[in-house]
Amino acid sequence: MHIRTGDTVVVLTGRDAIKNDKGERKTGKVLSVDAKGGKVIVEGISMAKRHKKPRKQGDPGGIIKMETPIYASKVMRVCPKCSKPTRHAVKFTDKGKKVRVCKKCSAEI
Repeated sequence: MHIRTGDTVVVLTGRDAIKNDKGERKTGKVLSVDAKGGKVIVEGISMAKRHKKPRKQGDPGGIIKMETPIYASKVMRVCPKCSKPTRHAVKFTDKGKKVRVCKKCSAEI
C-alpha cells in the first residue's frame, strides 16, 4: 500500500472531497489501513452516525459519529515539507535502508 498509518492524506474524490463551495479539499490523519480490502480510515472523513445502546450501568448510549473506511485509491499523501499532495518514490540510504521521498520537493517522508 502507498498509504501507511499516521500519514496525512487529502481526499481526491467522493462524497467528502469538497469541503465547501470554494473547492477546498479535506485532509486528515490515517487512523488505520486495511491492505487486504484496499481501504483506509481517515480522521474526520466519511463520518457516519451509529446508534449505540448502553451495555453497562453508567455507559453512555445514543447516536455516535464515527469514521467509515474509504478506498485508498481516493486519497493521496501530503508531503510534510512542501504541504502538497504528492506521490512518493522509494530510495535507498547509504546503509541500504528504504525510505519514501517526495517526488515534488525530494524531501524524505
